[in-house]
Amino acid sequence: MINGIINIYKEKGYTSHDVVARLRGIVHQKKIGHTGTLDPDAEGVLPVCLGKGTKLCSMLTDKRKTYEAVLHLGIETDTQDISGTIKQECPVQVTKEEVRACVEGFVGNQMQIPPMYSALKVKGKKLYELAREGIEIERQARPVTFYEIQILSINLPFVRFSVTCSKGTYIRTLCHDIGVKLGCMGCMESLVRTRVDRFLIQDSLKLSEAEALMKEGKLLEHMVSVEEMFEYLPALYAKPAFAKMLQNGNAVAEKRILESDRVRMYTNTGVFVGIYEWQEEKGLYKPVAIFSSPEDFLPEKRDKT
Repeated sequence: MINGIINIYKEKGYTSHDVVARLRGIVHQKKIGHTGTLDPDAEGVLPVCLGKGTKLCSMLTDKRKTYEAVLHLGIETDTQDISGTIKQECPVQVTKEEVRACVEGFVGNQMQIPPMYSALKVKGKKLYELAREGIEIERQARPVTFYEIQILSINLPFVRFSVTCSKGTYIRTLCHDIGVKLGCMGCMESLVRTRVDRFLIQDSLKLSEAEALMKEGKLLEHMVSVEEMFEYLPALYAKPAFAKMLQNGNAVAEKRILESDRVRMYTNTGVFVGIYEWQEEKGLYKPVAIFSSPEDFLPEKRDKT
């Protein structure tokens, strides 16, 4: 089984689910998951987790993401992007300076109302399913953060910008909200995700490239291991007495490493167990995420470490 994370370039027209399905066929394994949905019309970085790496899916979903988007002023659609049905068209009578000031005003913590055309669930039903039935319900605004917004070009009615934001942010809603604030409405013309945490667009692979590398036996060279994802954490090699406890995924009363509450936990023989967090009140390290499996502790596996 292949374990780790691969940086896939999701092309236009594919859903994130399509990417996972194609990769299952390419690598011939079922245990695969993606790290955050991209709309079918959007493209760009989609880290995909394989094998033991699937435990990282929720962790990567929480990471900062960077996008490059084009805002089309003067048009409002039901989906908040250009693929939707036009609700109204307005004259664009704003200056470049007004646009710049408005866009930059969104930097920081904001409250954002999720769009109806989204995969969020309400009482077990996805919002976009309700929207397709012509049903619109009230949505609660959610806190999001725009860490950085940089305008790349203004050629009215088009505004191209890059934005780094928190999880759960809808860039098409940002485009809509900018249009509302400017008084001329707006929608998203295009969207490319350029970064998710350490995964950059210039390092991403199209599915066709991943398939070719798999056939050549070189795909593993482009994988990021689970351990690499946590290389910023200090490593703690537990005493031999704790080997059985670690094998069973239990907490261990190891001496605390002061520079970090979280550590990469290893057995004394070098088996990577997972991420552990210091519990001050109990004086021990408690598992946060276990990535080892029983076969990792077999004698022949330890001998190779």
